[in-house]
Amino acid sequence: MLIDTHCHLDAPEFDTDRAVLIQQSLQAGVDRIVIPAVARFNFETVRNVAHAWPGGAYALGIHPLYVHRSEDADLMVLRQAIMQSMDDPRFVAIGEIGLDFFVADIAVGAARARQEHFLKAQLKMAAEFGLPVLLHVRRSQDSVLKYLRQTTGLRGGIAHAFNGSEQQARAFIEQGCALGIGGAMTFERALRIRRHAAQIDLAHLVLETDAPDIPPAWLGRDQAGAVAAGLQRNAPAELAGIAQALAVLRQVSVETIRGATTAAACRVLPRLASR
Repeated sequence: MLIDTHCHLDAPEFDTDRAVLIQQSLQAGVDRIVIPAVARFNFETVRNVAHAWPGGAYALGIHPLYVHRSEDADLMVLRQAIMQSMDDPRFVAIGEIGLDFFVADIAVGAARARQEHFLKAQLKMAAEFGLPVLLHVRRSQDSVLKYLRQTTGLRGGIAHAFNGSEQQARAFIEQGCALGIGGAMTFERALRIRRHAAQIDLAHLVLETDAPDIPPAWLGRDQAGAVAAGLQRNAPAELAGIAQALAVLRQVSVETIRGATTAAACRVLPRLASR
């Protein structure tokens, strides 16, 4: 079994063929897909998509790139949505939440402070309800870690699309988080990510696609191996190839990768394990 711990399957890019993609995922051995929300407008959507087939699961949260189009009142809406979902076994985490300092105009001043305000509030909710978190940490690892350490009672989670230093990797692991590994690892020039994927104990790695984003290297090549004009849409079925690439990188069997990453996902997302 494979678990895609981070896939935006509710995205408009999938509206015309979502059911087909789910079947392709199942055929590829991807039995569970976690769908994180990004803002108030898609709380109900991710819940409905997750309930569309037996392997769906979802998370609720406000993404750092969406806090500037969100109101403070949306945090109360999130809290209410969490309370309504606690009896739903498909609801597994708070996410996608975090900080994004890659986009320059929201990484400083009042815009940065607003990101931090939403992160702190959502971490407190995660601790209150005993839920893990799906963390967006793009160029913000140390700041996210600071808020994790300041929030009492957190249950860990996943540092999504991790691309930090070795020291930061250890720090997230110490906070009870697994590190999300996806399509970026398949590019030979992604040296830091590939080093983490090869060296960090498998017990702390989980697989993800972030579909439709972060496609693996092979989606940018045609059948002859030439570089295509642009990378194609990513999809959850690509997780099987990502698992195979990780197996080659670590020089272990793909069965080892499947077993270890599934166990890690179930450990950091206990509600997923219960299903």
